[in-house]
Amino acid sequence: MSGIWLALAGFLVFFLGYRFYSKFIAEKIYKLDPAYVTPAHKYKDGVDFVPTNKYVLWGHHFTSIAGAAPILGPAIAVYWGWLPALVWVVLGTVFAAGVHDSGTLFMSVRNKGQSVGTLANKLIGQRAKILFLFIILLLVLMVNAVFAWVIANLFISNPSAVLSVFIQIPLAIWIGYHVYKRSGSMLLPSLIVLIVMYGTAVIASYVEPLQIDLVRYFGGEGATTFIGLNATSAAFFTWIIILMIYVYFASTLPVWKLLQPRDYINSHQLVIGLVILYAGLFITSPEVTAPMTNPAATDTPWFPILFITIACGAISGFHGLVSSGTTSKQLNNERDVRFVGYLGAVGEGLLALIAIIAVVTFFSSTDAFTATYSSFGAASDGGLGVFVQGAAALATGLGIPAAVAPTIIAVIIVSFAATTLDSSVRLMRYIISELGVEYSLPTITKKQVATAIAVFSSAALALIPQGPNGFGSGGYLLWPLFGTSNQLLAGISLLLLAIFLRRRGSSMLPALIPMVFLMFMTLYAMFVQVFTDWAPWATNTDWLLFTFGSIIFVFAIWIVFTAFSVISYERKNNKFKDVG
Repeated sequence: MSGIWLALAGFLVFFLGYRFYSKFIAEKIYKLDPAYVTPAHKYKDGVDFVPTNKYVLWGHHFTSIAGAAPILGPAIAVYWGWLPALVWVVLGTVFAAGVHDSGTLFMSVRNKGQSVGTLANKLIGQRAKILFLFIILLLVLMVNAVFAWVIANLFISNPSAVLSVFIQIPLAIWIGYHVYKRSGSMLLPSLIVLIVMYGTAVIASYVEPLQIDLVRYFGGEGATTFIGLNATSAAFFTWIIILMIYVYFASTLPVWKLLQPRDYINSHQLVIGLVILYAGLFITSPEVTAPMTNPAATDTPWFPILFITIACGAISGFHGLVSSGTTSKQLNNERDVRFVGYLGAVGEGLLALIAIIAVVTFFSSTDAFTATYSSFGAASDGGLGVFVQGAAALATGLGIPAAVAPTIIAVIIVSFAATTLDSSVRLMRYIISELGVEYSLPTITKKQVATAIAVFSSAALALIPQGPNGFGSGGYLLWPLFGTSNQLLAGISLLLLAIFLRRRGSSMLPALIPMVFLMFMTLYAMFVQVFTDWAPWATNTDWLLFTFGSIIFVFAIWIVFTAFSVISYERKNNKFKDVG
């Protein structure tokens, strides 16, 4: 069977979902009001609260949520076969992610641009807010570590992508000044930047990369180590430090200086990337060689692990943090909630869909697929690399040289991951500041201090060693817990949305149904992982994952019980709080 049929099936469901279901949600459930004064106008400060054109904002939002996760998760999940992954990505996007992303954006807009963590206080109480903020803090900390790990590894394995990615930064700053200081257009300059980036990628693909022997130059004459590390770990250590220095400055600059213009550039890059991959798919029409379901996948059950492995692309709690953390502060008109929030989720669904197709059509035969995907661990180790190779194979169908295609794919992935990393560090700074206010710690409410805490803790987690000189395994080790925490956060956000809708007199079912499904799957999977796979009494104890996982699991159960007790009290006493 041709991979084209998988794409067409996904396209049809996505189109119907946006055309009809998102319209129903916007008009009948949210009841969006174009006359409502959004926080971007009401609290305009030129730093975080900035009214933004919906296309530019969609670019920021889309690229902030579409990092490496919607690629990595599906690329791993096809271990169980392409059908379970495809069904969850498509239906999860339409009925869960679209509602979640647009709903958290709408809630935040109606509540002064506050984050979902702060909204928990208004909806279910102070205790729930603190617990939720700590869950969010742990999640964004893991996001920072995971995405820094992904970027560093891609830079090491694809050095030809480095210059293209870094040349974007000064050009994006130039665009920011051009647009917001001179009232110029952002479209043409961003397209010029893309041409420069891809031109650089082409040149770099044929030029021998600059090699810096860290061991030799920083370890002393004849030394074999660099600060006690081998060559590979030294390279990883260096990239993590460079990335953390960059995100410190990127996450403290006003959004119009770097965040918005770079995200707008990356939104074009994402669209171009999707067009390249889907066009390559339709031209080459590769055969699906992976099995529909994989009977050999017996070491790890697909139920319920599939629903946390694909942590983005179907639904992601991190999207709610972006929607309520940065996007809500830039929304120009409330009616843009549908376009920015729901369509952003559909865009990520398209990315996850092509990730599945690129992997399942890459192999020459089913035996070749099962040899590579011999176990869940093997799938986790090699999923991202297989996608890069599979996507490059699709790109060559458009005549892109085989030497250039992997570089362009790497540039696209790193650009998305870096965008998510920037937004995540900024969100972590917001949360640290909120906790500083909550616990009367004025020092950590300061922007520079809160950002420094976010950056140093993220770097420390990403650089957790494993084995001799094994710097940099922290991000990889956290991936299983990242998936469960991310989905758990999405479930709690949907729970908040259901309460919010009920208090506004709207039907809570569009949020309640996916919330119940997601919470059941995630808590079930988390219980199995934390108390069976990682626990001290397990065969392969993992204290890092067990500690983080136990805290998050207990906090989540606590929040759910608190929420339902609030709902029960309101129903019994017929008392409902104003929610905006």
